Amino acid sequence: MRVFLCEKPSQGKDIARVLGASQRAFGCYSGPGIIVTWCIGHLVEAVPPEGYGEQYKYWSIEQLPIIPEHWRVDVKDKTADQFRVVRNIIGSASAVVIATDADREGEMIAREILDLCAYRGPIERLWLSALNDASIRKALAALKPAAETLPLYYSALARSRADWLIGMNLSRLFTLLGRQAGYDGVLSVGRVQTPTLRLVVDRDREIARFVSVPYWSVTATLTGNGQSFTADWLAPEGTIDAAGRCLQQSVAQQAADRIRAGREAQVLSVETERVREAAPLPFDLGTLQEVCSRQFGLDVQETLDIAQSLYETHKATTYPRSDSGYLPESMLAEVPAVVDALLATDPGLRPLIDQLDRTQRSRAWNDSKVTAHHAMIPTLEPANLSAMSDKERAVYGLIRAHYLAQFLPHHEFDRTTAMLTAGGQSLQATGKQVVVPGWRLVLVNSGPDAADDEPAQRSQILPPLSSNTRCGVEQVELKASKTLPPKPYTQGELVKAMKGVARLVTDPRLKQKLKKTTGIGTEATRASIISGLLARSYLVKKGRAIRASEAAFTLIDAVPAAIADPGTTAIWEQALDMIEAGQMTLDSFIARQSAWIDQLVQQYRGARLAITLPESPPCPLCASVMRKRNGKNGPFWSCSHYPDCKGTMPIETSGNKRSSRKSSRSSPTRH
Repeated sequence: MRVFLCEKPSQGKDIARVLGASQRAFGCYSGPGIIVTWCIGHLVEAVPPEGYGEQYKYWSIEQLPIIPEHWRVDVKDKTADQFRVVRNIIGSASAVVIATDADREGEMIAREILDLCAYRGPIERLWLSALNDASIRKALAALKPAAETLPLYYSALARSRADWLIGMNLSRLFTLLGRQAGYDGVLSVGRVQTPTLRLVVDRDREIARFVSVPYWSVTATLTGNGQSFTADWLAPEGTIDAAGRCLQQSVAQQAADRIRAGREAQVLSVETERVREAAPLPFDLGTLQEVCSRQFGLDVQETLDIAQSLYETHKATTYPRSDSGYLPESMLAEVPAVVDALLATDPGLRPLIDQLDRTQRSRAWNDSKVTAHHAMIPTLEPANLSAMSDKERAVYGLIRAHYLAQFLPHHEFDRTTAMLTAGGQSLQATGKQVVVPGWRLVLVNSGPDAADDEPAQRSQILPPLSSNTRCGVEQVELKASKTLPPKPYTQGELVKAMKGVARLVTDPRLKQKLKKTTGIGTEATRASIISGLLARSYLVKKGRAIRASEAAFTLIDAVPAAIADPGTTAIWEQALDMIEAGQMTLDSFIARQSAWIDQLVQQYRGARLAITLPESPPCPLCASVMRKRNGKNGPFWSCSHYPDCKGTMPIETSGNKRSSRKSSRSSPTRH
């Protein structure tokens, strides 16, 4: 019996349909000599510390570090029934085809099950990039040998075990140290979540420290050849900051007066440059999340869910969890079929599609830059737009537009820069004139992707100008402004920062070592990391922005700098890539991680954390210091001598004596 082991029921249904396995049973489909079953994600999970010994049920610094000698996994309670189905089917298998998602985690989901079931038969790998019938048939005809993807499993195991070692040991260590310092919350530490949180904490502190500085600008409205245009005053050296802003009001005022008094400006030079912009690449997941956050205000998890739905449910786009914006050159042969499918999906595209050059090869087609997955693009078969939600159609439209952009010309425009003088003051006017709209035609309704990168005043079209041309001065405006603090992160911008963490590393040696593509987390995990930080209340949503909570500042100040350093995490991600490439073994990586954890525990075992605690009111029963605790209804004040004294006080009414007395009669366990 040949068994296909899938990740989700929907995936199993699609593959079973193509294989002709039409007989439905509990947890599987079957056909002649074939069974298709699925895992519903991870059916097993790493055993927590208490699974290695009863003594670990109670947190104690003396027990740390906890480093399993033999790693164990256990079946999840909520999916135990499906595990039994899968185990029984694998027990009768003569061959297994792994058909889980084609990535590190998908490999781990399947291999953990096969190991736990002690399966020792032949294994092949189905590597799918799309779930439409044509793509499934193509992948079935090109099954990979099991050995080719086995390193993915080792890489995933390394990630899982490293996360366990750091999360279980350091969360316990710093939570216990925090309690000694009077902090009663849990200080949850994670290999990826903590440096991600550090990014937001650093940004929020930068905003808090920011001191606004006033500056002044002068804009002149000029007339040349019967056409009005604007020019900006160039402040002299010694009066400007690093961004070229004039910091001296008197200098700007004097310049405005002189330009106004001069009544005309003389052109000193005119230079025109033809600029050719290539189309943006098709989407990788991170870039899609950035654009959808900026353009539609979608959370990164919501974007991932939509992209997953377009892939699994609608069969409209290819595999979403890709870290590459490039396409294999072999897929050039599929271009006509994809374009025809898009036209069948939406006949309104006819005018645009008639302008495409289907033989054009953009920079997106590059085998050397394709990773385990290629960019997200539309599939070979028509989709049903009416079956999609409004948000799904919007995201699908972006993916479609970025694909079609590859077959349109470069966007070309002339950028003209004119240098002028008026009243002894230097002016600069910049104009832009589109020559070839090119690929921007397809993105005309795609928001920021179609917007000019130039400042608004530079999108003007200048009149014909040449050296010594005289222009009239119509109006001069002196504007007072203030420098603005950095903007808080949005979820999309945080994903971008996680991807490009090398840009944020200051150590020149580490910066040199990091690859440009190395970042925090993976395309498959960044959304869940951010969602987890929000769920733990380390991050807080404020409109589209996300800000760090009080607990986040406490955590980042408490943990070692190396744990919160994005550069350290990026180095770990490189190590996981090396395991995947066969350049490092799983055992050597875990040995290094274990030694490092042991070193940190020994170093901080007797440390005293400098945690800033919120000012507390006196206990209404014994007048002792109170501590902030978290209950099911939110934070509250609790006596520091609990359980000997059960005085409590609602935080929001800490100044109300009557409310305090009433609260003091309640048990803390009720909050």
